[in-house]
Amino acid sequence: MDRKTLHKISYGLYVVCSKNNGKYNGQIANAVFQVTAEPPTIAISINKQNLTHEYISKSKVFTMSILSVEAPMTFIGKFGFKSGRDIDKFADTKYKLGKTKVPIVKDYSIGCIEGIVIDKVDVGTHTVFIANIEDAMLY
Repeated sequence: MDRKTLHKISYGLYVVCSKNNGKYNGQIANAVFQVTAEPPTIAISINKQNLTHEYISKSKVFTMSILSVEAPMTFIGKFGFKSGRDIDKFADTKYKLGKTKVPIVKDYSIGCIEGIVIDKVDVGTHTVFIANIEDAMLY
């Protein structure tokens, strides 16, 4: 198999956030897709070692902020290369709480989707969380 073929699949960049016992975390993700239109359902793939995975597993809710192409590497790096176990990723980040009381990142975001987990699939190193869409908005 030529694994380089997989690099040709197009992706977006998203900040996926969740909560656990009054704490928030978020991470960069690129494996997000719409599953069905009715009912509106999405799926996200999250590495099991990430703190966000733990938070989604416990709270069963998440937000997914859609990043614009103008998002700088410094911003992407904060959510993609650093752990919420070590830093507060929301200290200098503009956000609001959505209907699910999970942060919706406003910085460099063109829209957001809030999900309530209805199922999950174990795929080895990752879990695919399948969620009903609670709310969605464009900015």
